[in-house]
Amino acid sequence: MKQGNSLITFVILALAAVVSIYLGTYAFNSLEEPYQTTLVYPCTVSDSVLAEGLAAREALVLTAPAGILEVTRAEGEKVGKGQQIALVYRDSQAQADQAVIAELQMEIELLEYAIAQGGNLESAARLDEDVLQALVALRSSYAQGSYNQLRDQVLAVKSSVLKRGYTYGEGVSSATLSTRLSQLTQDLSVLTRQSAQATTRVAAPVAGIFSNLVDGYESLLTPDSLFQLTPSSLRELMDRPAGEDPTAMGKLLTSNKWYFAANLPTGASERLEEGGGATLHFSGELNRDVEMEVEQIGPTEGDKTLVIFSTNRYLTSATLLRSQTAELIFTRWSGLRVPKEALRLVEEELEDPETGETVQRSRLGVYALVNGLTEFHELTIVTEESDYYVVRPVGTGQAILRPGDEVITHGTGLQDGLLLAG
Repeated sequence: MKQGNSLITFVILALAAVVSIYLGTYAFNSLEEPYQTTLVYPCTVSDSVLAEGLAAREALVLTAPAGILEVTRAEGEKVGKGQQIALVYRDSQAQADQAVIAELQMEIELLEYAIAQGGNLESAARLDEDVLQALVALRSSYAQGSYNQLRDQVLAVKSSVLKRGYTYGEGVSSATLSTRLSQLTQDLSVLTRQSAQATTRVAAPVAGIFSNLVDGYESLLTPDSLFQLTPSSLRELMDRPAGEDPTAMGKLLTSNKWYFAANLPTGASERLEEGGGATLHFSGELNRDVEMEVEQIGPTEGDKTLVIFSTNRYLTSATLLRSQTAELIFTRWSGLRVPKEALRLVEEELEDPETGETVQRSRLGVYALVNGLTEFHELTIVTEESDYYVVRPVGTGQAILRPGDEVITHGTGLQDGLLLAG
């Protein structure tokens, strides 16, 4: 018994020592750092739910003809009925000839431009600007990862540089340019006749927006069949992708509207109204908010309700959308993020200018640390989250809370104009 009592006494003393060390360390740190701060930054929060579903649109699948195929339309490019979509070459030589033809046509165009200019200074300045703008456009597309127009932009840079060289290069004269133009025109004529029999032009049977993506959903998921879906049948389509069609060269999207069918929590669907509007944020290729119309609400299975949205916006940017998890946004708030512990309610005594009486006024805000001094900034709460508020400054001018300001989260005896650091 005595040995057991000694052990218990030892454990109690050890715990007491640990607690004493902790309290001493905390007190020391409090003396060294009597206040704590954090930075304020912009914040946006939403009342939203995730919507899993599939995008659909009326589409005409284009079958690839036999031969070497070269699609001449970019993703999301508008095509009129009868306009060229692709070229089909009989063999690799025909394909190589077509590349030479394109080079000859561009060079002839540049020579004609150079001959017409006559070398005036205004034209030179304009050509320099064209070169610069072409390079800026190419650089911008590369930086943003947008490669749809990359080929055309590379050609634009090349064209601008060559045009500048032909017009104002060393040893350039009207006679040499005319001789060169005559020779290239003859070469083009001969090569065009030779390749005519080996190259077939593929034209659009109807007007539409071209897309390279053919995933097999084109016949399974149409604007008409969307309205026959249930939550379970939509889930089955999402879980079993139809698969790409190897015989297709692309498709033409022919409708002026696209749809998004999604399974929503029933509680969220009850906040919508058929015929009303809704905001959905799509990621991926589209990566933006889209204002859509609620076409249909229902049917419901368990806790899921199928909702169909539609829009006529971003038709050329949404060609690659299919399986999506979009964010359905009911409300969105923006402001400054401030930790809850930084917010303070300050009571002030003021003299009423009309009555002369002393009145009490309450102000909600934070103490910011500016050059070692505290400054009180009044705020209004926009919305509350678990451990922070989204707020907006009260007032205008320089003396308001701004992104990047340092606010005090812990401290005692704070007041406006207090010196905290030397």
